[in-house]
Amino acid sequence: MPDPNNLNADHPADDESGQELWTEFEVTPETDKMRIDVLLVSRLATVSRSRINTAIRRGLVWSADRQLKPSDRLVAGSVVRFRIPEPPPSGLVPENVPLDILHEDDWIAVINKPAGMVVHPARGHWAGTLTAALAFHFSQLSGAGGPLRPGIVHRLDRDTSGVILAAKTDQAHAHLTDQFQNRVVEKEYFAIVTPPPGRDRDQIDRPIGVHPYQREKMMIRDDHSSSREAQTFYEVRERMGRFAMVAAFPKTGRTHQIRVHLASIGCPCIADRLYSGRGWIVQSEVTGRIEDTARLLERQALHARRIRFRHPRDGAWVEFEAPLPEDLSGVVALLQQHHGQR
Repeated sequence: MPDPNNLNADHPADDESGQELWTEFEVTPETDKMRIDVLLVSRLATVSRSRINTAIRRGLVWSADRQLKPSDRLVAGSVVRFRIPEPPPSGLVPENVPLDILHEDDWIAVINKPAGMVVHPARGHWAGTLTAALAFHFSQLSGAGGPLRPGIVHRLDRDTSGVILAAKTDQAHAHLTDQFQNRVVEKEYFAIVTPPPGRDRDQIDRPIGVHPYQREKMMIRDDHSSSREAQTFYEVRERMGRFAMVAAFPKTGRTHQIRVHLASIGCPCIADRLYSGRGWIVQSEVTGRIEDTARLLERQALHARRIRFRHPRDGAWVEFEAPLPEDLSGVVALLQQHHGQR
């Protein structure tokens, strides 16, 4: 559950709440026992009722240690802490953000997305997105995903790097979407986990649904309305002390799927803030030297390495691969130096 008293807490990733500031006020005798939704509307004359209701639904209005509901009434002297989501922009603004373009033709573009880049605009992340960069660099993109998501066929988490497709025409978009839905697309991810899995290879077949208390997280949930089937095959490529390099092949494409599945077997990606409990690792965890206090990695060790699919032009199989970025290759090099085969 979010902590309204921790104003410096990490901001959730990807499609989660953004950088709005918490504000507080004290309930006065004049507003004693007024419904909280009515009270906020009366205090915030420049904010629409819908934005206020959205804030309440998102769990962004608190009193003491309690998340408030619209109908809650507070007594005079109570302190209310709240955060109002910023409104979405009226349209996508192209931005000259550099792109690592792995391939481009009249139908598709294949991009090597860096960690830290949000794929499409969402609350708190209206600028610097992949879609804004695509709109700047390409004169034509599919409009099937809507005005804020031109060309977007699938997505990667904000702090997951690697290969991602964009469609240039609606025909290409439909063709690729059909392949994703029918599980024709083959995807391979690279992950560094700790501890190593007990098995060299296995398939994780467990449903994933929304977390009941932490809105930004997903979790393994059986028999819940939000749950959907999810399958991930993994293979250990190299064991290095307390760590392992793993190849993951998701059959389905659920939110945070690989991260949730690996964590569910007790082997989360290192530096995964949501699923390993800490968003960084320090060098001493690899080298064993207590004086090595520098942070080695500050995002989940997950990279979309390879994708294979049928090209929408003629149905021929094509494959593209994104090399490991420097932050992950640096971790690999240090692991090999200290825990590699001798």
